[in-house]
Amino acid sequence: MVRRMVARARERPRVVDAALAVLVMLANVPVLAGGHAGVAGWGWLCVVCLPLVWRRAAPVLVLYVTVGLSLASYVAGVQEVHPVAAIAAAAYTVTRHRPWRCVLPPVVALGTAFLYGTLVAGLRWDDLVTLTSAVTAAVLLGVTLQTRRAYLAGLKERAERLERERDQQAHLAVAVERTRIAREVHDIVAHNLAVMVALSDGAAFTATAAPERAADTMGKVSAAGREALADMRRLLGLLRDGGPDTSAGMGELAPQPGVNDLDLLLDQVREAGVRVTLVREGVPGRWGPGAGLTIYRIVQEALTNTIKHAGPDAAARIRLSYTVSGADLEIVDDGRGAPVPAVAGPAPGGHGLAGMAERAAAYGGRIEAGPLPDGGWRVRTRLRFSDGSA
Repeated sequence: MVRRMVARARERPRVVDAALAVLVMLANVPVLAGGHAGVAGWGWLCVVCLPLVWRRAAPVLVLYVTVGLSLASYVAGVQEVHPVAAIAAAAYTVTRHRPWRCVLPPVVALGTAFLYGTLVAGLRWDDLVTLTSAVTAAVLLGVTLQTRRAYLAGLKERAERLERERDQQAHLAVAVERTRIAREVHDIVAHNLAVMVALSDGAAFTATAAPERAADTMGKVSAAGREALADMRRLLGLLRDGGPDTSAGMGELAPQPGVNDLDLLLDQVREAGVRVTLVREGVPGRWGPGAGLTIYRIVQEALTNTIKHAGPDAAARIRLSYTVSGADLEIVDDGRGAPVPAVAGPAPGGHGLAGMAERAAAYGGRIEAGPLPDGGWRVRTRLRFSDGSA
C-alpha cells in the first residue's frame, strides 16, 4: 500500500508540491488565528508558501524567492507569519537536487537579518534558534539523501559497466573459440580432401592400365576419408556441452597430433604423389602439446597447398630446426606455385595461410610465405616456446 502511494506520488510531483505548500500554510494557521495578523497576515502567509509549488522545477530560485518574501513580510511588520517551515522545505529541496553551496547565500542573508532583528528590532531569540535548527536539519537531510542517491547511482553504473564488460568478454571468447574451431576444421578437412582428390585423380588415370593399382589407390582414398571422419568426430565430441561422447568411449578421443606424428603425415602426402623429405636438426625442448600441434598443423597446411598448387610430380623439403627457446620451420616445394592469397588479410580462399599465421602468432612467430626466384614456394616461420608451454 505504501509503495503504491509512493509510486503515485512520483508520477504527480506538482500535486505533491502543492500539497506540501498547503501543509506549510496550515502549520501557521494556529499562530495567525491567535494573533492580530488580519488580512495582511493571511495574504503574506499565502505569498510566502506559494513558491513551494515549483520547488522541484527551480529549487534555487524558489529558495531565494521564499527567503526574500520572508524578509519582506518582517519589513512590512507582519511578524505573525513564521516562514521557518517554508524556508526549511525550500532548503531541503536545493540540497537534495543541487550542490549544498547553493543554500549558503540566501540562508546566511536570512540568518543575518534575523540576528539583526533580534539585536536591534527586539525579535525573540527563540525565533532565531528555531530557524537555524530547522534549516540546518533540512540541509543535513538533503545532503544525506543526495549522497545516498549518488552512491546508489554509482553502484548501478558500476554494475552496468561490469555487465557490459562481461558481455564483451563473452563475445570475444566466442569469437576466439569460433576462430579456433574454424581453423581446426579447415586443417582436418582441407588436408584430407586434398589427399583424397589427388589419390582419386591417380586412380582414375590408372584404372584401365593398372586396375589393381587403381583399386589400391581407392583403398587409400577410403582410409583418408575415414581418418577425416574420425578427426571430425573427436573434434565434435569435444565441442558437445556434455564433453566427450560417452557412448563412443574415451578411447576414440585420441590426443592431438604433434611432431612425433609428422612421419605418418608425410607417408600420407607421399601416397598423394608428392615426394617429401623431412630433416630434423637439434633436440626438442620440453614442449607442451600445443607447441607440437602448432608445428604439425603448419606443416600439414603447407603440404596441403603443395598438393593443390605445386602440380604433378612435385617435391617438397621440410627443415625442422630445434633451438634452445623454440624451433625454426621451413617448407619448400619445387612446383610452379600457383598464386595463393597473402597472409596479411583474410582474403577469400586464404583461410589456410591465415590459420598458419594465427598459430604462429600464438608463439611469437610470423609466417613468411611466397614464391622463390627459381620457382616453387616457401613457407617459413620461427617459433618461440618456453619450457612446459601448451
